[in-house]
Amino acid sequence: MQESVENCKLIFEKEGVYLHTNAKRSNQETTIPGFIRIVERGGVPALEWSPLEDEGRCAPAVLYTKKDGEGEEDDTRFDPGYEPDWAIISTVKKDREPVPVKDSGQWAFSLPLSELYSLRRARFSLGRNFLVLTSRGGHPLPPLHFHRGGTRELLRALNHYIVLDPSPVDGRLFLAFPQDSNNLSQSFDKLQLFDDGGSDLVSKFIHDPYATTFGGFSKVTNFFREALRPPESPIHSRVSQDPNLPPQPDDEPGFELITCGMELGPRPKVTRGRPLDRWEEFLDSEGRVQNPEKIKELVFRGGITPTLRKDIWKFLLGFYPWNSTRKEREDILRFKTDEYFRMKVQWKSVSEEQEMRNTLLRGYRNLIERDVNRTDRHNTFFSGNDNPGLTLLHDVLMTYCMYNFDLGYVQGMSDLLSPILFVTQNEVESFWCLTGFMELVHQNFEESQEAMKTQLLQLTILLKALDPDLWDFLDSQDSGSLCFCFRWLLIWFKREFSFEDILILWEVLWSRLPCDNFHLVIACSILQSQRGELIGSDHDLNTILKHINELTMKLDLQSILHDAEAIYLQLVQCKELPLKVQQVLGLYVPSSSEESSPDSRSSETQRLLSQPQAGAAASDAHHAPCP
Repeated sequence: MQESVENCKLIFEKEGVYLHTNAKRSNQETTIPGFIRIVERGGVPALEWSPLEDEGRCAPAVLYTKKDGEGEEDDTRFDPGYEPDWAIISTVKKDREPVPVKDSGQWAFSLPLSELYSLRRARFSLGRNFLVLTSRGGHPLPPLHFHRGGTRELLRALNHYIVLDPSPVDGRLFLAFPQDSNNLSQSFDKLQLFDDGGSDLVSKFIHDPYATTFGGFSKVTNFFREALRPPESPIHSRVSQDPNLPPQPDDEPGFELITCGMELGPRPKVTRGRPLDRWEEFLDSEGRVQNPEKIKELVFRGGITPTLRKDIWKFLLGFYPWNSTRKEREDILRFKTDEYFRMKVQWKSVSEEQEMRNTLLRGYRNLIERDVNRTDRHNTFFSGNDNPGLTLLHDVLMTYCMYNFDLGYVQGMSDLLSPILFVTQNEVESFWCLTGFMELVHQNFEESQEAMKTQLLQLTILLKALDPDLWDFLDSQDSGSLCFCFRWLLIWFKREFSFEDILILWEVLWSRLPCDNFHLVIACSILQSQRGELIGSDHDLNTILKHINELTMKLDLQSILHDAEAIYLQLVQCKELPLKVQQVLGLYVPSSSEESSPDSRSSETQRLLSQPQAGAAASDAHHAPCP
């Protein structure tokens, strides 16, 4: 024992690195705290993890070896608990007491750096980094979750021994090479990392579906920024010569310098309207809607009075065409009812024996049953046991799986259905309204999460242009990626406002005015409403997350909508508005033959700018150029 310690040289050590185990398969704690270390044993560098109860530095480590079939079920069935990451914004206590873990030593491992094949880095639980390491034998080690940060320091320490080169297939995946390796001169085409059965290897890397939700959202470290940059980039050459040089503030892929030389003009004053309380006067003798654009403008400015929601929502969500007659709507309802029940019969007629051989359908049903029992139970329509509303919620979601089997059911979709079902109180109508809603947001629920990544990037672009000081503060606290807004965008603020406020907010957004991305402007409005609570405070990453989480049910919707409209007008009035901001707001859309003028404005925007409801102050401000 003593000889082993004397021959060991500690190079790097970081506490607060956890392994997350599968609680369903054992009585152990779901998270095991520990240390990550780089040590040299007899001159051979190795990466090691040991539980917190192992306090001896350079204590003899367990060499990680994985037998065939060992732990595979744990890898593929990792379960962090019921609630998905977007549902609960978690915080990390800085001074967490060690938790005794039964037999936690079995998780300890030591991997010589010469045996490290790849490293995959992502972000988990709204700001928490994690790493998945894979040995040259092709087996992933237990994922390392950095509850207290430290991945940047670890990668810098590893850089003394190995070189990490990015995969062209997955920007978060890096291959490890010795410092003196000639393999780096080979192209990735020659390496053939993912040829012939490579998908099996990829699936081992992506064995944690909850973690991959945040895989693409983290602000990459200096080293990874350099690795992700195209080789021809001038900055790539500078950093590759000296990886320790700090990058420029806007060296992040996907961003342009959007604040230099630009000042926004004064924020116009706007006046919100009253809820739309007229409907029949917009219908002709055959029931056609005479002025749908006017209705959308009224809905955007004030929402809809509750007694008319059931009728107008079906138009906003595409169940009925705006130009349909009463007779045509009767035919549509009859046809849609038949179609709905044909799909419902499909899953209702599946026997238990059939379902036992249909893993996908069984998984959808289990998820739906768990979600239904947790969705809006405070609402009288869904409260209590054996409530008919719960049955309808379950049946509509199951039928949607048959309608869109490729997407199926993803946690969060019950949150989108429950207000619709509450308003329509009709199984068929709620289903088809849900399909219309999902046409707008279905990409949010796709496994790749590319749409969510794009929206977070777009939100960052808007906030940088709107309030660069606020974004700089968040970025200084490792929150510049705005991942804490993930839940807001995924289910359109469903859990941030009261149930009644969500009915108003959604119908405003369904008007699609003044732009398709107005939900991002609303997110900016919420962030700016908290500006005074954030800037100048002693908030760090954890307390920022805690503060954002505690905003739930405390936000004033009318104030947020009022400020969001004013923010939008302030941005579109700026004649120096950067191109990327114009694209987010839908003000600049390149045509197939040529790009339209950056000064072009959509007709919907022009209508909004000309509305008398904006007030005289807004009218004067409309013509004020940016200073």
